[in-house]
Amino acid sequence: MPLAEENTLSRDPPLTLPVVIIGNGPSGICLSYMLSGYRPYLSPDALHPNPILHSKLEEARHLSIPEQDLEYLSEGLEGRSSNPVAVLFDTLLHPNADFGYDYPSVLQWKLEQEHYIPHIVLGKGPPGGAWHDMEGSILTLSLGDWMELPGLKFKDWVMGKRRNIKSDRATPAEVASYYKHYVKVMGIQRNFLDNTYITSVAKPYREQDKSGSHQPEDVASEEPHIDKENGESVLKKNWEVHGYRRTGDGSHQPFCLFTESLVLATGTFDAPARLEVHGEALPYVSHSVADFEEAVGKGRLNGAVDPVLIVGAGLTAADAVLCAHNNNIPVIHVFRRRLNDPSLIFKQLPKKLYPEYHKVYHMMCTQVHSAASNLYPSYTSYPEHFVISFKPDMKCVLQSTSGLKKVLKVSMALVLIGSHPNLFFLKEQGRSLGHHYNQPITCKGNPVEIDPYTYESSKEPNLFALGPLVGDNFIRFLKGGTLAITRCLEMRQKKKRHRLVESGSDDSVP
Repeated sequence: MPLAEENTLSRDPPLTLPVVIIGNGPSGICLSYMLSGYRPYLSPDALHPNPILHSKLEEARHLSIPEQDLEYLSEGLEGRSSNPVAVLFDTLLHPNADFGYDYPSVLQWKLEQEHYIPHIVLGKGPPGGAWHDMEGSILTLSLGDWMELPGLKFKDWVMGKRRNIKSDRATPAEVASYYKHYVKVMGIQRNFLDNTYITSVAKPYREQDKSGSHQPEDVASEEPHIDKENGESVLKKNWEVHGYRRTGDGSHQPFCLFTESLVLATGTFDAPARLEVHGEALPYVSHSVADFEEAVGKGRLNGAVDPVLIVGAGLTAADAVLCAHNNNIPVIHVFRRRLNDPSLIFKQLPKKLYPEYHKVYHMMCTQVHSAASNLYPSYTSYPEHFVISFKPDMKCVLQSTSGLKKVLKVSMALVLIGSHPNLFFLKEQGRSLGHHYNQPITCKGNPVEIDPYTYESSKEPNLFALGPLVGDNFIRFLKGGTLAITRCLEMRQKKKRHRLVESGSDDSVP
């Protein structure tokens, strides 16, 4: 039965599914692909350039990768992710990519319907998530091939869309279109429900009464209830997901779903990070590049005498600097870090592949190398400075790390210092799930703490997270989370079947 029927979410009693995935970006799409029964095997003629890994793969060539010991396969591998399965899956899909090689994947994919696990993917917009909201002309950080999902090469797809291929990188608009097309061509569209908004997620506990029926208890309960007759705790395993679906006529259709396994694949673009300084809510202060581009496009900043203030030293801030520079808008660029800070993203990008970002870094350094400062007369950088406050009269107060203060007049202020995942639908916004207890979840400083080989939350059973929520910000690496979760859920299904067979019950498990 297709899960995305129009009346799926309005059933009475509420629909119960083995798996619900919140988020329909690349993480949710890739997980749906694997839960739909697509299985990776070592290709017959494949030879991985890592001889130790290849030897391990040969030991179980007849098994799909999800059926193998991921910890054993991951041992000794290194890469640009702290999650070992993410590094493993990336090196199988893109062998030695970080060394500049373009080796083909050593995997082949087979559709095995018997491995299908019923699930539903909930997203606010069309499949692709936040990629549909990004500016369409700026090139992505990752190579186009690294944005692809299993089974459909991005390069092959994009060749049918572009008249000529000028860059190995892609625009966000191309990536968004690719993900939307991927869901259709892979035949997994039935698992997706668009225009859905989650309002709350909880794991309610149930206590069994004498009649055998389960009585609902407060969803905020912290402890399981105790069965008074046998002293055993009775815990309702299922998560309860509440939300609404926006219909074509603009109305809201509320829904309630139950699921044994909940997967968080929400990404990290929902809530822009804030400076938390006085005046940050003033109308001329924005936290979005899109707001700036709209102002530029509508000519609001044409001929402006006062510069635009851009706060931040990441790629989003660099995009804003480039936009201003290309439109002859003067810029004041403020950032906390030293120019020689090795953690600056610009120092980690090859100059040949990312010339525009190295141009921004060169602009940032003009204050240090005074002889070059006249190259960019409309740009001024303030390294090792931070904002103290924004004033109603369009003035901004800066302070250097040495304590010196400056007051600058601006026409607009852009605070572009990153973003945080918005987990408002979880109790206390999921603050109990991170490595640092009772702190907001952030992708770098406090990701969701997981078992590295199952991606199940260390703090909450049957709750899984992947992608930026666990520190994998690059699409190359988020795919490893889908492998780990798929293996975990499949192993649990096998155990459930085994228990049913031993008990003499019907061994068909949904």
